[in-house]
Amino acid sequence: MIKLFVGLGNPGPDYATTRHNAGFWFIDELARLLNVSLSMDKSHFGMVARATVKGQTVWLLQPQTFMNVSGKAVASLSKFFKIAPDEILVIHDELDVPAGQAKVKFAGGHAGHNGLRDIHAKLGTGDYWRLRIGIGHPGVGKDVADWVLKKPSVDERIAIDQTIDRSIKAVPDFLAGDMEKAMLLIHTSKPPRPKPAKPESPIQAPKSQPKDVKLPASQPLSDGT
Repeated sequence: MIKLFVGLGNPGPDYATTRHNAGFWFIDELARLLNVSLSMDKSHFGMVARATVKGQTVWLLQPQTFMNVSGKAVASLSKFFKIAPDEILVIHDELDVPAGQAKVKFAGGHAGHNGLRDIHAKLGTGDYWRLRIGIGHPGVGKDVADWVLKKPSVDERIAIDQTIDRSIKAVPDFLAGDMEKAMLLIHTSKPPRPKPAKPESPIQAPKSQPKDVKLPASQPLSDGT
């Protein structure tokens, strides 16, 4: 059961649209859907929001300490509200996953990601959940630092946004602790290929016109702030 969603990134307008801020983009969208506003909480070194979903308290966090010191905010908030590491989902950019895909992972190493490195150090464990938002790799190791701090191309940004939209749909599963169901939804990046249409008969009866169907308005996930 996830109680704390942490999106990693760098604060300030200079970094807002860079690949390294994919975690921030996820939290911004989740806050919008939960109908809550993030606000600066200096005691926890980040932008914080609290929502209530089906009676469960959910915390959203964007550390404002810059990527390399992300653990300071995560450790502060989680320890204060007694949130265990395995109840934390850290959303971050991932070089080893192509743009348009995402992977859910529990525990393991930080794979050189400086934000995860500091969270490991501050929590004293790597036993927390991660949502790895693919940003692709520049192909050459020496280009990585420049790559993550630049804007993705238009097509890449569209692919990343689509990945975030798909991942957001798994939030109810994360909250329920159904991690396998969340993984299945997030890891399925392409819809099944449709079957080819059957050839039409030369003579067909006239088709009736479809009726207009109004879909019910979507309900907000949050029932309080």
